[in-house]
Amino acid sequence: MKAVGFASIALLARGTGCSGPIPAPTSAPVRLLPLQTLLAPATNLAPAISPDGRWISFLRPVDGAMNLFVAPAESIGAARPITNRRGRGLQPFDVSGNVLYRWTHDSRRIVFPQDNNGDEKWNLHVVDIATGNERNLTPLPGVEVTFLAFSESDPNQAAVAVKDRSPYFPDLYRLDLTTGDRTLILRNDKMVAVLPDHELRPRVGIAIAADGTLDLYRPTGDSGWAMLWDIGPDDVAALNATSYQRAWEFDRENRHLIMYDTEGRDLTALVTVDLESGRRAVIAENPESDLAGVLYHPTTHQLQAYATMWTRTIWHPLDPSVGSDFARLAKVADGDVKVLGRSDDLTRWIVEYTLSDAPIAYYLYERTTGRTTRLFTGTPALEGLKLSKLHPFEIRTPDGLRFVSYYLLPPWSDPDGDGRPDRPQPTVVLVHGGPSDERAQWAYGPFVHWLANRGYAILYVNYRGSPGFGKRFINAQNLEWGGRMHADVLQQVDWAIEKGIAAPGRVALIGGSYGGYETLVGMTMTPDRFACGVDLVGPSNLERFMPHWNVDRMSKVVGDPRTAEGRALLRSRSPINFAAQTRHPVLIGQGANDARVPKYQSDTVVAAMQGAGVPVIYAVYPDEGHGLLRPANSFSFWAMGEQFLARCLGGRAAPFGDALAGSSVRIEAGADYIPGLTEALKAR
Repeated sequence: MKAVGFASIALLARGTGCSGPIPAPTSAPVRLLPLQTLLAPATNLAPAISPDGRWISFLRPVDGAMNLFVAPAESIGAARPITNRRGRGLQPFDVSGNVLYRWTHDSRRIVFPQDNNGDEKWNLHVVDIATGNERNLTPLPGVEVTFLAFSESDPNQAAVAVKDRSPYFPDLYRLDLTTGDRTLILRNDKMVAVLPDHELRPRVGIAIAADGTLDLYRPTGDSGWAMLWDIGPDDVAALNATSYQRAWEFDRENRHLIMYDTEGRDLTALVTVDLESGRRAVIAENPESDLAGVLYHPTTHQLQAYATMWTRTIWHPLDPSVGSDFARLAKVADGDVKVLGRSDDLTRWIVEYTLSDAPIAYYLYERTTGRTTRLFTGTPALEGLKLSKLHPFEIRTPDGLRFVSYYLLPPWSDPDGDGRPDRPQPTVVLVHGGPSDERAQWAYGPFVHWLANRGYAILYVNYRGSPGFGKRFINAQNLEWGGRMHADVLQQVDWAIEKGIAAPGRVALIGGSYGGYETLVGMTMTPDRFACGVDLVGPSNLERFMPHWNVDRMSKVVGDPRTAEGRALLRSRSPINFAAQTRHPVLIGQGANDARVPKYQSDTVVAAMQGAGVPVIYAVYPDEGHGLLRPANSFSFWAMGEQFLARCLGGRAAPFGDALAGSSVRIEAGADYIPGLTEALKAR
């Protein structure tokens, strides 16, 4: 799915999940770092290079709100803001982690989306990098507009999808980037998505079939559509992966579509699809792992390299001309390499280096000279800190599925550096969202380092439905939400206890979106397994489908609300129906404008837990959507979170101080449970 009036209630003492203080560690803990340091919003995000190679763009906060900056490629220190947002600022990434803004082909302008306080009703804006003049190109309140493609022959033209007539079937328009004039290209009453080619002609339509699968169509020229590819139910995940990894591409002649495919195989392959005959040909595959990314030439659209990820990211050059570049880049800095952008002539690249125990670093690579220049790190405030490494571990489920997850230890708990703590640790299980467009991976995460600094081991877990482990694995989620998907999480908790990593009785669940749902599942359906849980924007009632769910598609994944059998399954997998079983404390956060998981999903489970007499703390943010974008809101929620975890797990917590300053938070239940919260709210 792809992450309060000041009323308080008298909480009944039904058990808090506490079991006494944590024994003193054999080595001294590192100092307690401020929340605002460890969870500081990235100072620099989403760097990109202009097509002509002259400019570098990125996002950086101005007065706490993310804004677009540009700088000459040879002088990053001369960066200047070109937008002036306040409040939530600009959103750098979509729910799958893809950068949302785009350079125009003439390198003079940047196009970016803006919604209204997280409602995901995007309008497209354009800003001139020289003058800073900005314009809303699609001033359509309450209407979702999506950027699709730039014209390769006219840098002033783009294709956009507009959902003004239907929330499901977007119309395709040609958009003038100077005037904002829109010209209808295709009136659409069938396709959930339409892909335009390099000349903005509609070439492929994607429709959801009655059985919940996805079909590809080609336009016939008479306003009709002809079937191009009937994708089987087991192979839909590959098409979804194509979308969230942005692996779609048309070849230079607009005759073939390039995308992922798993038909007849378990692991993804990259294939070309002939747009007339539908014939497919494999152009890249790997025998050990799904594909995890692609690199196309920016003007010829030729595939040059692909990535895989089992425990870490590995790039596989196919074009000999870039093989030496990847070899050279591997020597520049430690960490996994990712190419974020290249100039049209390939002379300048923006490259990201990721370690698990140091902030992400960004470099400019000058291909003709081989020179690399360090631009900046994402979070300079965290440079030089003693941080822990992520350790991968492999799990095999009772039904034979194999996958990788990760754990991380408090820095002082592993004095000999063997990846095992000197004694079992209070542990937080971190469950990713999605589930099928996110996965736990070897990466740098300030959030896990904050938890480690507070004295917790972290299990960063995958589970059936997580992408990257093959078709069988991702499809094993079907009809298993709250079932075997939850069993996968429990199996990993048992593994961590057996290995001496997690202390029995001192395990908490944390997650957002799907991870929030899993948190509610754990707290309500297996109430003795977890000492407490933190749910951010997680659904509690699957019987009421989320607004963005297509019933034909999602009925195959979670259960069919149109049949008695399906309704019974949905009822049995909905935490709201088990809330009375909750035994230990739960902290719930919700954006009031959430367009994916509406507020009622949290309201109802909070009320049910209150009725059961368990401690439930409910934090609502009136200016947020599906997750917390404003730094002040994020600080406030996790300041509450660390006090909450310290009370139920016995870890460390910093005083509130001014952590609520500037936050819009309303506590609609349970303020008295969190030490210092009532006073902090009054001080605010």
